[in-house]
Amino acid sequence: MTDIKQAGQFRLGHRDVARMGYGAMQLAGPGVFGPPKDHATALAVLREAIEAGVDHIDTSDFYGPHVTNKLIREALHPYADNLSIVTKVGAVRGADASWLPAQQPDQLVSAVHDNLRHLGADVLDVVNLRVMGDVHAPSEGSIEAQFSTLAELQQRGLIRHLGLSNVTPAQVEQAQRIGEVVCVQNHYNLVHRADDAFIDALGRQGIAYVPFFPLGGFTPLQSNALSAVAARLGATPMQVALAWLLARAPNILLIPGTSSPAHLRENLAAAALTLQAEALAELDAIGRTQPV
Repeated sequence: MTDIKQAGQFRLGHRDVARMGYGAMQLAGPGVFGPPKDHATALAVLREAIEAGVDHIDTSDFYGPHVTNKLIREALHPYADNLSIVTKVGAVRGADASWLPAQQPDQLVSAVHDNLRHLGADVLDVVNLRVMGDVHAPSEGSIEAQFSTLAELQQRGLIRHLGLSNVTPAQVEQAQRIGEVVCVQNHYNLVHRADDAFIDALGRQGIAYVPFFPLGGFTPLQSNALSAVAARLGATPMQVALAWLLARAPNILLIPGTSSPAHLRENLAAAALTLQAEALAELDAIGRTQPV
C-alpha cells in the first residue's frame, strides 16, 4: 500500500494533514444525486481511504443530497482524532437534480445544522462557503453577509475553521476582514490554470488551496502530451496529473474522488510518483497551449 505521506503535509485549520486526501462526491448516485450504486462498496472505499492514511475528507450535505455525509457517518463514526472532515454550504439540490443557490443567512444556518446532524458531529472541522455566482467559475460580488453568518456560527462553537469555494482573490480579502480563511477550493487542474497566481499568493499566507475537478471533473482530462509522459513513467495519465498538482505548489491539497476501491488505490499511488524537471516542463506547457 502506498505511503501517501511521501507527498508531505500542509496545515489545514488546526491540523497538519496529508496532501493526498479524498473527495466523497462520487459516492452518491449519477449526477451526484441519489444513493450510491453499491452501498457496501461505498463504505469500503471510505474505510480503505482511512486505512491508507487519508486524514482529510471533503464532502457536503448537498451531495446526494445528504447521501455522502450519511455514508461517512456509517463508515467512520466515531471519527479518528486526526481526521479532518471538510464540508461546504451555499447550495441545495432541486428535485430534478439541479444545483440551486442557498446563500441566505437562514439557509446557511440550516445547512450547517444539517451537516452536523448527518455527520453525527458536535462541531464541523472546516466549512467552506460555496459561492454560487457561476456553477464552476468564480464571479465578483460581495460575500460579506454569507461569510459573516458562518463566522457567527464559528463563534458559537459549531464550526472550527472557515474556508471559501469558487471565489476570487477580492472575495478572499473581503472574508479575511471578517475572519480567518484556512482554505480555498476552486476549479484547477493541469489544463485549467486560471488560478496560477492566486495559488502562489495564498501559499505565501499559509492558506491551503484545494483544487476541485483535479482530474477534469465530469469530462476527464485528455492530452497527448500527458499520455506520453505517463507512458514513459509507467503510470496512468490521471496519476501523472495528480502528481503534477502535488509538485505545483506545497499548499495544494488534493481530494480526488472515486466510488471504486481499485481507483482509490490508483489515485493514492500518485503520492509516491516523482516528476523530473523534463516531465514537469512538458506538463506545464499543456496549460499554456490548451484552451480552458
